Amino acid sequence: MHYGLLEDAPPDTWVPDVLPGFSRRTLPLGEDAEGPVSATLVRYDASKGTPVLYLHGWSDYFYNTELAAAATQRGHAFYALDLRKYGRSLRPKQSPGYIDDLAQYDDEIGAALALIKLDHPGTLPAIIAHSTGGLVAALWAENHPGQIGGLVLNAPWLALQGNEWLRGFASTVADPIWRSAPERKLILPKFDFFYRSISANEHGEWVLHPLWRPRYSFDIQGGWLAAILAGHTRVRQGLHIDVPVLTLTSTKSHFSTKYSTKMQHADSVLDVQATAHRAVQLGNRVMVHKIPNALHDVYASPKPIRNEAFDATFTWLDYFNDL
Repeated sequence: MHYGLLEDAPPDTWVPDVLPGFSRRTLPLGEDAEGPVSATLVRYDASKGTPVLYLHGWSDYFYNTELAAAATQRGHAFYALDLRKYGRSLRPKQSPGYIDDLAQYDDEIGAALALIKLDHPGTLPAIIAHSTGGLVAALWAENHPGQIGGLVLNAPWLALQGNEWLRGFASTVADPIWRSAPERKLILPKFDFFYRSISANEHGEWVLHPLWRPRYSFDIQGGWLAAILAGHTRVRQGLHIDVPVLTLTSTKSHFSTKYSTKMQHADSVLDVQATAHRAVQLGNRVMVHKIPNALHDVYASPKPIRNEAFDATFTWLDYFNDL
């Protein structure tokens, strides 16, 4: 595996990806205060039928080749998007994962879907999104009706951890402070528990790029957290997504300040009950599917569990494609 940062591919060109059998294409997004910005569209097998587009989570990138294989085996063309300043799209001197308005991701999602629709004219792709990517995808779908055929959310981050008082405090008191100094890094505890659950170097099965999916998550900056809180507020107020939504979660969460083997059989990042509660506020056609012993990234769980998740995902998508 390539363990450095990548450069942009030549304009309008698919090039071989770091994952064998995949290709990638750079999506230029102009410049921000840190310089040129781009996203990266990854493609597996474009010859198949209805396409799906995968969005990763926080401090993450697309690496799950088994998800791509499962999609193609069920007759779907598979694409994934590494958002700006993540994974294949992270460049030197950039603040990893930083953004101060989640709506800015509309640019790369729109560019990715435009290319996918060139490969598959007359089709409506589905979006599959994990964790923070799930929040991004839900807000995007709310703002862009009629552009996709379905939305699958893998443990989406739809609410801040803690009770309603804490969430209200963060939104009404801390949010203006963070907005006044958006680039300030917040001093927060960091844990590597989820990394241990998925990394082949620890208790998991996945070979992870050390810069793209580090042991400890990216530094959190005030402007980024303010953008997340604004997204959570919109979800709490209720969305009206116009397509069917499937939300996958584990059946339980396990939180601790020390690593425990229980984290190998639970979501150690998000409160699954809060996720399920918020998920039903996304639209009128929402299904929540809880999978026993799943990890936070349900698709990165041990093989029997992730296979169950793959089957649930594509059976659900196929049902709505056939209507």
